[in-house]
Amino acid sequence: MRSLTELTFRLRQELANAALAVIQPGLGDVEIPTPLPGLPEPCAVAARLQGTPYARQVVELAQQIVTGQLPVLGLRLDIGKDIRWRKDYVGGIETHPVYFRRIPYLDPSLTGDHKIIWEMSRHQHLVLLAQAYLIEQLPEYLTEIQRQLENWMDANPFQRGINWTSALEVGFRALSWIWIYHFIGGEWTTAFRRRFLNALNQHGLYLEYNLSVYFSPNTHLLGEALALYALGRLMPQLPRARSWEETGASWVRREMGNQVLEDGAHFEQSAYYHVYATDMFLFFASLAKPDSAYLQRLARMADYLDHLMGPSRILPLFGDDDGGRMFHPYGTRTEFGRGTLAACSAFLNGGQYLGAREDLYPMAAWWLGPRVFDLAETPPRTFVSTLFPQTGMASLFQANCQALMDVGEFGALTAGHSHADTLSLIIRRGAEEILIDPGSYTYMGDPVWRNHFRGSAFHNTVTIDGLHQGEFGGPFSWLSRPSALLISFEPTMVQASCSFSGFTHRRTVTFEDPSLLTVVDEISGPPGKHLVAWFWHFGIPAGEAQRIIRLDPGLKVTWEEGGQYGWRSPALGIREPAPVAVAQVETELPCRHETEFHLG
Repeated sequence: MRSLTELTFRLRQELANAALAVIQPGLGDVEIPTPLPGLPEPCAVAARLQGTPYARQVVELAQQIVTGQLPVLGLRLDIGKDIRWRKDYVGGIETHPVYFRRIPYLDPSLTGDHKIIWEMSRHQHLVLLAQAYLIEQLPEYLTEIQRQLENWMDANPFQRGINWTSALEVGFRALSWIWIYHFIGGEWTTAFRRRFLNALNQHGLYLEYNLSVYFSPNTHLLGEALALYALGRLMPQLPRARSWEETGASWVRREMGNQVLEDGAHFEQSAYYHVYATDMFLFFASLAKPDSAYLQRLARMADYLDHLMGPSRILPLFGDDDGGRMFHPYGTRTEFGRGTLAACSAFLNGGQYLGAREDLYPMAAWWLGPRVFDLAETPPRTFVSTLFPQTGMASLFQANCQALMDVGEFGALTAGHSHADTLSLIIRRGAEEILIDPGSYTYMGDPVWRNHFRGSAFHNTVTIDGLHQGEFGGPFSWLSRPSALLISFEPTMVQASCSFSGFTHRRTVTFEDPSLLTVVDEISGPPGKHLVAWFWHFGIPAGEAQRIIRLDPGLKVTWEEGGQYGWRSPALGIREPAPVAVAQVETELPCRHETEFHLG
């Protein structure tokens, strides 16, 4: 049952949308300078980046984009010159530019995979083209940016079509447009600048009345509020700028308290979404200069991310991975956290989390300016075993080896971005991934594979009688969830339990020596025989994995690459074979089995 407050909010929202659809508001003559005051001068940043591997990557991608090859998620789409902005280029389905409330975007049979469509219309590839222009000064990049923007505005009138159905996507696009204008707006004709600014103003009006206060009060609401704030803060000449700045800032500050747990983790329990949220909170901080309480919690977010990545600087994919990024969504997804940590270092503490200097280039340089190039690289940090109690994440270290174990329950709200991975384990030896989380692969494109990748069998834990730890709801919800209990944590040992469907799985991980990690699993439940299955997903070749793992001799063990369980997804939309050991036994409960990982 919805509250009267929510019903009033939604009614106001729909009346405002209907009025905007009828009025189709214009902007008139507004002069906004370029580059924008409040952001670093872009030419100075581009000059310092000349000749770096990052600059070469930007130019290489720009050349692909101008020839009609668009990198989207883990895919490369052949969009040609006649871009169909409302088309799922993988599924081949295209929708019409009707009023956005009439688009059934959650039904892929009618609209295609909206994730692919939306990602194209975030226009982050146009930000990259603008950066390439600053680096190379090739006019073809300017021509292509204006051509695509005009094409998009023609095909997606205000509030018409699938690219207006998500307020977060409107927010992401608005942020991209701000950066594009900041980088190259001064090169445009007066007529095109007015058309562009009019459309950007419409994005602000849409966000003002469609914040996801009740629909998705998570990174959706955060990203929308951030975009609304940025529009008001960076473009004060827009008619509603003052209100947007105040409203956006109020929501971002509020969500720092709502969405970030005391131990620094994002409340959705997804490592990838933690990076998203950290980037959003950091960009706001770079503009708004918030109070010390906000900055302290932002520092805890950075510290949590630092522990997740460990000395390997690889992001583990606990929970959902949607393949996107707030800024510069290109490169290896598990390395995106490096740019976030580098930007946090530059802004918060002058280098504490800074890894390699090139980690500063994708975000920190553009957000904070040329001063970041003068930061000194810091010695590698010494990590110690740490428990993040509110999140339920245990991190054990021995020499250059790290073990991460999820000892917590599913995430907040509908747990829409959580996987059935309680007690799952990830092991890394230096930069080598021993045990992995296979990732997400798809959100809406294939319901069967969506559930495979978020199910228990695709994580380093157990199933009992084929049951997952939770019962699947829709693609972003669970009908039931397990309960989790942390029993004990020490620098060399963690013990926790997970209860679901009448069974309890108790796991003890001992890591006293960097050459040996031991896992003891105890299963209890109803009497009678039950089929217990262990799944161990590896990021190394099967032959090497077989030399590392020692399984209980009483288990029936099969190895797969591909097949039913042997898959990993390095980016949304991509699925690759990967080794998995499946160990099974039909036994009376309770039972106890031990697994060893020889890492020396």
